[in-house]
Amino acid sequence: MAITKLQRRNRIRMRIRKHVSGTPEMPRLSVYRSNKAIYAQLIDDLNGKTIVGVSSLNELKDAKGNKVEQANELGKILAAKALENNISTCRFDRGGYLYHGRVKALAEGAREGGLKF
Repeated sequence: MAITKLQRRNRIRMRIRKHVSGTPEMPRLSVYRSNKAIYAQLIDDLNGKTIVGVSSLNELKDAKGNKVEQANELGKILAAKALENNISTCRFDRGGYLYHGRVKALAEGAREGGLKF
């Protein structure tokens, strides 16, 4: 029996999570992508806390441009919030998605905003 797209993504996600873990000094930048929106958060896995979280639904209510441009803008917003919380470096967790399109745009926006990973 063939595996579904969701099962395949979860398999890749678990393979990534074996190696990528967040600490208070270097949190994990987790990305979730739905058809409508994109979400990103900086997570401290040792304490099980979300340090900073952003979503295109909340931050970009009246955004212009396509979803890729919105993801890039969201990355910049996330970086600004992270720098306010004295976080300059993180580990990138693409969540089983390909590093392409909206996921790549969010990562590049975060780098432009000042985050290092």
